[in-house]
Amino acid sequence: MQFHHYGYVSGDPRVQPALGEGLDRPEALPDEVDVLIVGTGPAGMIMAAQLAQFPHIRTRIIERRAGRLEIGHADGIQARSVETFQAFGFADRITAEAYRITEMAFWKPDPERPEYIIRTARTADDPEGISEFPHLIVNQARVLDYLAESAANGPARIRPDFGIEFKGLTVEEEGDYPVTVALAQVAGPEEGRERTVRAKYVVGCDGARSGVRRAIGCTLAGDQANHAWGVMDVLARTDFPDIRTKCAIQSHAGGSILLIPREGGHLFRMYVDLGEVPADGSSAVRNTPIERIIAKANEILTPYTLDVRNVAWHSVYEVGHRLTDRFDDVENPDSGRLPRVFITGDACHTHSAKAGQGMNVSMQDGFNLGWKLGHVLSGCSPASLLSTYSTERQVVARNLIDFDKQWSTMMAKHPEAFEDPNELEAFYTRTIEFPAGFMTEYEPSLITHAADHQALATGFPIGKRFKSARASRVCDGNPLQLGHQARADGRWRFYVFADTASPGADSKTRHLAEWLVHSPDSPLNAALPGGAWVDWFDVKVIYQQRHEDVAMGEVPSVFTPEVGPFALLDLENVYGVAADEDIFEVRGIDRAGALVVVRPDQYVANVLPLTATDELAAFFKPILMRCP
Repeated sequence: MQFHHYGYVSGDPRVQPALGEGLDRPEALPDEVDVLIVGTGPAGMIMAAQLAQFPHIRTRIIERRAGRLEIGHADGIQARSVETFQAFGFADRITAEAYRITEMAFWKPDPERPEYIIRTARTADDPEGISEFPHLIVNQARVLDYLAESAANGPARIRPDFGIEFKGLTVEEEGDYPVTVALAQVAGPEEGRERTVRAKYVVGCDGARSGVRRAIGCTLAGDQANHAWGVMDVLARTDFPDIRTKCAIQSHAGGSILLIPREGGHLFRMYVDLGEVPADGSSAVRNTPIERIIAKANEILTPYTLDVRNVAWHSVYEVGHRLTDRFDDVENPDSGRLPRVFITGDACHTHSAKAGQGMNVSMQDGFNLGWKLGHVLSGCSPASLLSTYSTERQVVARNLIDFDKQWSTMMAKHPEAFEDPNELEAFYTRTIEFPAGFMTEYEPSLITHAADHQALATGFPIGKRFKSARASRVCDGNPLQLGHQARADGRWRFYVFADTASPGADSKTRHLAEWLVHSPDSPLNAALPGGAWVDWFDVKVIYQQRHEDVAMGEVPSVFTPEVGPFALLDLENVYGVAADEDIFEVRGIDRAGALVVVRPDQYVANVLPLTATDELAAFFKPILMRCP
């Protein structure tokens, strides 16, 4: 965390100085906004937190509820999400209060007494070590609280406008604010008032019953699995020995349970198999009382018992898998029309809750779109950048639904239906990287290059998220996770993995550094000339020498840029290899050096030789305009 470069800070350094809209943000929702976000769910709040870093953009987020969410239905926080929370500055705090999953237990019928269940396996949650971040369980409401804090502490000071319901919208072909949105005040002193707001862009983060989705003519297509599950968050006394361990429990006759311990040491969630839904029976199963869900859980847990003392929340749902054909308002991509309205999260993809993906994928939707809106509305990127949102995220949603169909079907199967009795735990272990959030791989596009030079950095696959590794910061000798130093500040990142020469020698690294600063073709100068490029680019160098062998005075100036009104030097962008972990070996970096270009949402956009300045300039030319 960096601060003091604008002057001495005596308070909480997480509260950034207010700028732009944040200096005099009106309490009432104005008649015209740049971005109107509908819904304060995970996608909406992470987008607000991201856009809070763009203080000259008028962003408002509305919510029908009268206040914050108190009980969230989602609870699984995958490692990719915790990695994202690190960029927003609260990974450590949410980890401290959450339940951490380290293993999963599998229970099945006892071969000798099939009416009883026994533990048959324990599986590590991340046996391959795919992430240094944990898999957590925590109430969705707390996730939203942290994201709301990040949005409120950002320079734009974004806070939700509660008690406002979306009613409809129309999009005009022309005008500075072409989207007219009809709203109604449903809570607060102006309850009953109807009004319109004009916006440049609207984002529907308003859930599976999305009004924004309906307004742009999108429909969810898919199917129901005709299988019902009761879900309950409870406090109970039980003799079941793994009540504080994540469990997949399959009984001989009673169905299945997915057990998820919750934060706090006592609360836990159970997904209880209620069986097949008969034709025209959906309304009946949805009315299954909590007493029947508890009784069913006791049947499955035999010979153990569950004495429920308190029910925090419960519901009944049928597994469904649905996806929209597009995530924006452009019906014909060949028309040349650019999007003005977008949908995210459950508004465009729905699936079962048992894979723990809904909230996690929704947040990545919001993160993906948030920085793109920030760059376009800041005048630094063309509006064509926004067309990549639907293209990229629809593929992710389709892959998620395919995965969830497999997992939810397997969870609903009776034990005797498996050809291999270990099939469920084998599938869980084999596919762990997907639910953890690390299988997303964007195809080549405007902002993701083809893998022409992937061999130079095999550990940073183009299109996948930047996978961190340790390096030693030169200025203070601290061994740090390189990826953890990136903040969700909307900046592109250049990781310059140096060649073998020392910093002061004539080398490919030095030539690249000089080109970045002085060439008119450099993307740094394409964005903002002079030192002002630091607002849009974060440029780091990693030398092959140990940190004590790197002389800071010999490091090129692009790696120690001037920051703040006092033109202080930022010394925290220069690294050497850690004493016990050579990042060049760990991530397959060619000893001739490589430039790894990373998008603001942490996905690798390009890998280039240090000498490929023409390719670097060509990559950024269609996505960078001179920033105002």
